[in-house]
Amino acid sequence: MRLKFPQFFVVLLMIGSLTLGGCTGSTTSSNSSPTATTTSATTSAQTVSETVSESIPGTKGLPRLEGKATVVMTVKRGEVVNPQSITIEIDGTNAPITAGNFVDLVQKGVYDGLAFHRVVREPQPFVVQGGDPQGKDPKFPENRLGTGGFIDPKTGNERRIPLEIKPKGAKEPIYSKTITEKPVLQHKQGAIAMARSQPTDSASAQFYFPLADLSFLDGNYAVFGNVTKGFEVVNKIEQGDRIVSAKVTQGAENLKTAP
Repeated sequence: MRLKFPQFFVVLLMIGSLTLGGCTGSTTSSNSSPTATTTSATTSAQTVSETVSESIPGTKGLPRLEGKATVVMTVKRGEVVNPQSITIEIDGTNAPITAGNFVDLVQKGVYDGLAFHRVVREPQPFVVQGGDPQGKDPKFPENRLGTGGFIDPKTGNERRIPLEIKPKGAKEPIYSKTITEKPVLQHKQGAIAMARSQPTDSASAQFYFPLADLSFLDGNYAVFGNVTKGFEVVNKIEQGDRIVSAKVTQGAENLKTAP
């Protein structure tokens, strides 16, 4: 299903200020752009060479996915007794840095136990968003979720990744800027993409699933995969539902981590 937004509304979405903050209602939030602030890894991960990590500005030391991987995310929904699973194909071929960051965080257990803090279905199906690591703390206020990123224990700082979008027909992605060309990975229903705040290189851990085709976000946010099984689970997620676990089931050997 493709959303048909009035032109003026789309323009407001694209040029409006991107403010930080969580949502307090599960389906009453406005359809603004996806925003966010800016345990042990698998032993099968290999090391990124210094020449590769330095060839793209802003990516030195970041994990990289060279190929594809499969992540199975198990979700506990409301009063549903049994957790339900979502299978996601992570595309490191077309978004190696974004995909590598996500797979690395999955391997570290960062997403286990986190809540989906933003769900927007009205007035049009929009997104299901989660992945704020601050949600690990049960005492953290729910209305402030959506403002946090992954704090790298090696540096004590928030890990941020550059905006990474590969135009159709291009050999390599474009980094750190939005594009007007049609990207290879698009905001189709069931895609997975990184949330960020206004600076292009502010994505960290938060992600979202588009609930409909959202072409007006293409070229502005980094899509890095697609739900291949269990979109019906995504489509029923409510604010406050939690990720029980996220596991890499295939392609872990494609993750290359920095020394």
